[in-house]
Amino acid sequence: MRRLLGACVIACVLAAPALAAGKAEAPVPAATMAIMVQKNMAPGAPILVRSYKKESVLEVWKQTREGRYALLKSFPICRWSGQLGPKRRQGDRQSPEGFYAVTPRQMNPNSAYHLSFDTGYPNAYDRAQGASGSALMVHGVCSSAGCYAMTNSQIGEIYALARDALAAGQGAFQMQAYPFRMTAQNMANYRADPNIDFWRQLKEGADHFEATAQEPRVSVVGARYAFTGRTPELEQTARDHHAQEEARSAALAKEGASIRTTYADGGQHAIFMAMTKAGVNLGDVSRPDALAYAGRDVIVIPARPAPKPVAVKGAVAMASIVAQDEPTPAPQPNKANSLMTGAAPILDDAFAARPWVMLAGRGF
Repeated sequence: MRRLLGACVIACVLAAPALAAGKAEAPVPAATMAIMVQKNMAPGAPILVRSYKKESVLEVWKQTREGRYALLKSFPICRWSGQLGPKRRQGDRQSPEGFYAVTPRQMNPNSAYHLSFDTGYPNAYDRAQGASGSALMVHGVCSSAGCYAMTNSQIGEIYALARDALAAGQGAFQMQAYPFRMTAQNMANYRADPNIDFWRQLKEGADHFEATAQEPRVSVVGARYAFTGRTPELEQTARDHHAQEEARSAALAKEGASIRTTYADGGQHAIFMAMTKAGVNLGDVSRPDALAYAGRDVIVIPARPAPKPVAVKGAVAMASIVAQDEPTPAPQPNKANSLMTGAAPILDDAFAARPWVMLAGRGF
């Protein structure tokens, strides 16, 4: 019996690395490879990851053969924790926000959470703020205490995409972690939030990427993020786009409401909420009770009421009516964003035809 138990222990010990190696070496799904072909991307081309807390979405972008980044695939986040805003100290349950670099050493095939990679928190900016904490991951298993938690199948695909890019020579891939999509409207909406100065720094980096379709060079100057373009021409394109976005945000802020969004402890994508309501077992979900109080918008500054129309008479009224009947000019495309055409989000194929996708679309 002792010999048998000993043999079992030895077999298990020897098998564990092999099992880890197997899941870490699984190929990129054929459907995703087909998207790469469609978008003119080489299998080992560099990648870039973007995450958004409020929308609970993680995106994988990939460089095309023309040298620009395009959206490859979007994955719904199963769980993130904390509030909107940066991580500041160990134990605050905050999933980090900022610009991070992920090297091959940060890839973990032996993770307790199926597979994972370390985001690189704290980076130079975080350290300049005196922030503390470590081991902030993107991993499998729907449980978070400061991480971005995906399903096991999702992290398997994300890990494979990162692994192939790093193996092909990418020294590190950039992860851009945001509180929400960095639109002019959102910046106007959150203008009274205590984190707005930090988010304006992130917005500048986001605008660099969106205007040029190139990974921005990131540095920290005077304890603040600083971004530069790859060439003077791209730098000017990014600056022009950022100036336009700031002007648009300022205009929207004049009349729109200002909000804050509160969470009991983080959130998850609506697809997973619908799955839970449909009776699907998501496994070990951290603090499921907190999800009932996720993403509540609180108005901080009410919107300004629209001015009442002034009554007009005679020819002035007729001129107004004629003017209203004239067709509205079609909106012109933003030249700065023209490089990003074709970047339509694609949900993980595993969810595409499932009934809970319809439930999520109906607000469940």
